[in-house]
Amino acid sequence: MKKKTLVLGASLKPNRYSNLAINRLNNYDHPVEAVGLRNGVVAGVDIATEKKSFENIHTVTLYLNPKRQEEYYDYIVSLKPQRVIFNPGTENPTFYKILQENNIEVDVACTLVLLASNQY
Repeated sequence: MKKKTLVLGASLKPNRYSNLAINRLNNYDHPVEAVGLRNGVVAGVDIATEKKSFENIHTVTLYLNPKRQEEYYDYIVSLKPQRVIFNPGTENPTFYKILQENNIEVDVACTLVLLASNQY
């Protein structure tokens, strides 16, 4: 099943994990949206700098540290994703609670590993 994914904290730098995630999600044919600090294109995906109202987001995968996540709490909840993946370095128990209160699954994992092991 293809899962439309929002990469939050997307980077234009090829050595960043968020950039690798965009590429790998594309390789696995998952539709990808991206929000980051700078506009640009990675693997054919436009990176937005504003909080767009994307439709039908299944998964949000985070590449923002917990402090930077705070300004996105309401935005992520408003997208009504089925799950949020907290990649290494993004763990945030305060946000887990908010998501769970909104019936959004919390997955503390690595998007790249989930994809490589067919667990995405």
